Amino acid sequence: MTFQTIPIDLPSDILLMLNATESELKQRIVQAFAIQLYLQQQVTIGKAAQIAGMTRPEFDTMLAARKIPVSLLELEDVLNDAEQLNLR
Repeated sequence: MTFQTIPIDLPSDILLMLNATESELKQRIVQAFAIQLYLQQQVTIGKAAQIAGMTRPEFDTMLAARKIPVSLLELEDVLNDAEQLNLR
């Protein structure tokens, strides 16, 4: 996977406020971005894990720690899928 660098401007004291290194802050921002894309269903959970720089199990664990469901399927979606499978 190739990467795109996108500079963002943050307050100069953000690292001090968060007691974080630049690398830690970058990791937190990328993970938060990946989670948000996943929650908005703009990317799959696998792609979100890739964006976050994590394996799928690591990403699943991070979601669980934040009480975010690993599956965003609604009951209706599952029932529709099951119905489709029974028709074939």
